Amino acid sequence: MKKFRKVLDGLTTSSPGGTIGSPSCGSAAGTPTAAPTPKEIDVQETLVSENFQLCKTVRHGFPYQPTALAFDPVQKLLAIGSRSGGVRILGRPGVDCYCQHESGSAVLQLQFLINEGALVTACADDTLHLWNLRQRRPAVLHSLKFNRERVTFCHLPFQSKWLYVGTERGNTHIVNIESFILSGYVIMWNKAIELSTKTHPGPVVHLSDSPKDEGKLLIGFESGTIVQWDLRAKKADFRIYYDEAIHSVSWHHEGKQFMCSHSDGSLTLWNLRNTSKPFQVTFPHGKIQKDGRKESCKPILKVDYKTSRSSEPFVIFSGGLSYDKAGRRPALTIMHGKAITVLEMDYPIVEFMTLCETPYNNEVQEPYAVVVLLEKDLIVVDLTQSNYPVFENPYPMDIHESPVTCTAYFADCPPDIIPILYSIGAKHKKTGYSQKEWPVGGGTWTLGSHTYPEIIITGHADGSIKFWDASAITLQMLYKMKTSKAFEKPKPGEGRAAELLEEDPFAVQMVSWCPQSRVFCVVGISAHIILYRFSKYDANTQIVSLEVRLQCESEDVITPSDNENNPCFSEPGSHSPQSHQQHAASPGSGTSEGVKDSIPCLKVKDRVVRVPPGYQAELVIQLLWADGEPPQQISSLDINSAYGLLAFGNCNGLAVVDYLQKTILLCMSTLDLYGAADPYQRLTRSPRRNRQSTSEFCMRGLSNFYSDSKKRIRTSYQSLTELSDNQQSVDMERSKSPTSESRENSFSRSRSSSVSSIDRDTKEAVTTLQFGESFARKSDALPTPCLWVGTSLGVVLVIPMSIPTDQEERMEEPVTIGPSGAVLMLKGSVLRFGFLDCLGALVQSPYEVWRDPNAPEDPERPRRRKLVHFSPSSSQDACGEGHLAVLCSERQAKVFLMPSQSCLFVHNITEASFVLRADVVSVCNSVCLACFCANGHVMTLSLPSLRPLMDVNYLPLTDMRIARTFCFTNGGQALYLSSPTEIQRITYIQEMCDNLQDMLGELFTPIETPEAQNRGFLKGFFGGNAHNFDREELFGEAAAGKASRSLAQHIPGQAGVEGMKVAASGAVGELARARIALDERGQRLGELEERTALMMTSAETFSKHAHELMLKCKDKKWYQF
Repeated sequence: MKKFRKVLDGLTTSSPGGTIGSPSCGSAAGTPTAAPTPKEIDVQETLVSENFQLCKTVRHGFPYQPTALAFDPVQKLLAIGSRSGGVRILGRPGVDCYCQHESGSAVLQLQFLINEGALVTACADDTLHLWNLRQRRPAVLHSLKFNRERVTFCHLPFQSKWLYVGTERGNTHIVNIESFILSGYVIMWNKAIELSTKTHPGPVVHLSDSPKDEGKLLIGFESGTIVQWDLRAKKADFRIYYDEAIHSVSWHHEGKQFMCSHSDGSLTLWNLRNTSKPFQVTFPHGKIQKDGRKESCKPILKVDYKTSRSSEPFVIFSGGLSYDKAGRRPALTIMHGKAITVLEMDYPIVEFMTLCETPYNNEVQEPYAVVVLLEKDLIVVDLTQSNYPVFENPYPMDIHESPVTCTAYFADCPPDIIPILYSIGAKHKKTGYSQKEWPVGGGTWTLGSHTYPEIIITGHADGSIKFWDASAITLQMLYKMKTSKAFEKPKPGEGRAAELLEEDPFAVQMVSWCPQSRVFCVVGISAHIILYRFSKYDANTQIVSLEVRLQCESEDVITPSDNENNPCFSEPGSHSPQSHQQHAASPGSGTSEGVKDSIPCLKVKDRVVRVPPGYQAELVIQLLWADGEPPQQISSLDINSAYGLLAFGNCNGLAVVDYLQKTILLCMSTLDLYGAADPYQRLTRSPRRNRQSTSEFCMRGLSNFYSDSKKRIRTSYQSLTELSDNQQSVDMERSKSPTSESRENSFSRSRSSSVSSIDRDTKEAVTTLQFGESFARKSDALPTPCLWVGTSLGVVLVIPMSIPTDQEERMEEPVTIGPSGAVLMLKGSVLRFGFLDCLGALVQSPYEVWRDPNAPEDPERPRRRKLVHFSPSSSQDACGEGHLAVLCSERQAKVFLMPSQSCLFVHNITEASFVLRADVVSVCNSVCLACFCANGHVMTLSLPSLRPLMDVNYLPLTDMRIARTFCFTNGGQALYLSSPTEIQRITYIQEMCDNLQDMLGELFTPIETPEAQNRGFLKGFFGGNAHNFDREELFGEAAAGKASRSLAQHIPGQAGVEGMKVAASGAVGELARARIALDERGQRLGELEERTALMMTSAETFSKHAHELMLKCKDKKWYQF
């Protein structure tokens, strides 16, 4: 009785007000079911809430909308800032760190404290931040918020603790890096320029110290004014007034010359001996026209002037091309002596940086590479070779090569699959890269102890599929395939593709992969399915094509005026498989009026083709046009290699295909599947209304990438859709890709358009499918192959199948599909099925062990199919026959005991929102149900009792990209596309959060700073007193005083006092590491630190106001109060 009470207690806590025998939990007829006896279930659940914690692990891909670039020449680290406030720090492969500013403001500039393990970021909200990189997860040590001036440029001299900050008003301030407090030393714009000058020089666009003398600061103003300021004498050495606006300045290492880039596409070279006019003016891309005038050129946004011992100096710049040549791509120009090389780029250049051998600006620079940050790519050019080859990028920066349209995540792959995919993918790699080692090699990373084979699959808008090795929180591309190769290319002017109004006809909608059998299935946007088999050999193959008419026939629809109680279809046999065998439809087939009918959207190659090793297309299934309407999107798919069957469904019905015999076994509407057990009393529809209904679901670009059930958003969520539209409109303004804009926008429109029509529309989509060994009826004594079908109206059907077991019979005898068995009910659209044995262990679907279909035949050992079955009854000696079925919908989760169909547990997951993604996953040697809701909550429920274990408000759904790409996997991991170019991986188990520090790479490694070269007696004697310059003497509080408190506000960082100690000591001790890990892990400690920071900020504000009040009242007499 104790076990029985435990079941009752679980029911009471999981389902308020629910009872075991309620009709909603019972059979299709709604009769009360008997409670399970104590012998039926005995599951010892081991998972508790302490096993779960949610945190981000790593981010892969190219930083979305990059804005800034920095490089540490000693540590060999690269930093990239983005418009959303993110900072990516890259080192050697495996060293990849993502940081995010809390404000979300765009990063304007990045400055490494070279070889100090720190980074300064300047953001668009006029705040400077100091990041500590001496820990695996960088944290902000200090922030300085400017209140009255806008920050435009920063410069930090090598081995200096004083940061120069230029502002929009033209002033230059100086910040102490250690304390992050402003110095009282200020270079005001009106002091920098001559008093006789009547106009404002504009914002500061450049700051740099002279290589010859660190006591001289070169200030460049936007208007074209350049001033060299003597920091000791507090006066200008010289002033240059040039007609053209300045974009950048670069010194010659000797400090006697500098070069400027201008808005008219010119480069000016200035000699310090005579600053009255430029020593040289060149228009690198401005040719002289016939009338004697020069071509007008675009601005040169940046120039680098670098010297080399063995050759002429390098002048590298971006921009400056002539306006006349329309359609010319962005370019980086390298001038080396008299040779001019123009490197055309695929995307606009955001920033570039020349990598040099020495960190000292007064030594010969010896440039060896150029890092070019583009809007959608990162390129490193080798300067040591005359043809300037690029380095092969070791980071996965090309995830977005074509927009990602779907993702799949497999964390428990067979160990042999990654090497074989890599070996085949390596044969197709590009060549022509530089042979030198990748120059960004900073940090250290070792393979952690918690590693197992993981694979991420991404589907793309151009029909390509990419397999990625995601083991050990890294990402490396293994293999790429193109699904478009299975089809003929549409001829120009041919109406078939144009009529679809689809710019990406091969776009991938969903994938299904069986890693054990290596069978791979792709669903495309044009209502097509491609089945692939894996082979290590090339082969000559001909793709078999099957065409399926899964459409509501107008002659089968009975109007309400004829008979209100008849089902939608005239007879159950109207959609028998016999009428849906292979069609020999030609592109021109249709009715006499020219209405397209019984033709597919794409044309499969009908000839024998040579296919390389890897995944080879074997079968293509296409849905057909019907009565001038395109086929509906495929909303669900499952494939089982042991059965040799493939099932798919859409808003019209279900089809089952035998891919071994290449035949269609079942093609039936959802209504016909019920037979006499339809739980809904539906009104029939007229052909006109049906036509309107189906047109609502017609192909709208990538708008239908999410299953139709997800588009059925309740009216209470119209505000969510509006939020999504607003967010996408902002993204569209920022983005420059019209393809992605229209794609995201069409998705939003489609989703919102179906809000009002769902509740009154009785069209029922097949939303999820799963093959497995189960019991279709209560009377079944043994499990048989079954297909579980879930629909958008919350109905679950179990369809039994009879499959020949002998290999020869399997290839000849037909598979028979019986009438529907169990009919179960849930609230909301069905999302996921999972099966457990009566001990609570996960029951896997049976599969076929992989064998190479193109391997040479061995006459002595004929090849036979080797099947692996996981029968639910195999481990049931103690607790009887049967298994548990876990069913999850948009609103609810239920656990049924099969074959009795008793509802053991019910849990209403959400009332106000709806579940977007749910999976039954293995974690911590147990099983749980993981859910992601539209309101941003990530939840886990125990199985089978459905106890809530974790509920974290993690990620509000701001656009459909997250909903489309979010997926869970075993081992407590999940991923989603955080931006159009980046994959974010997260974990929701405590163990991985604890071990994350060991899995991440170390950014900072102790390296001795290279010694400065001996300058020689004469150079030291005549070269000025650069090394006698003491900045502390000039900028310190004793000499310069304190800056105005109202000018900038100091904000202590999250890292707190421990972080400051770590930065000051120069090494990360074990105690500091432990404290940092605790700070990151403990929510309470984080909240306490936030409160402390707020109190300190409040105290400083109070002190500031008190100081202002004291200054205001200091000179007043007693009688003036």
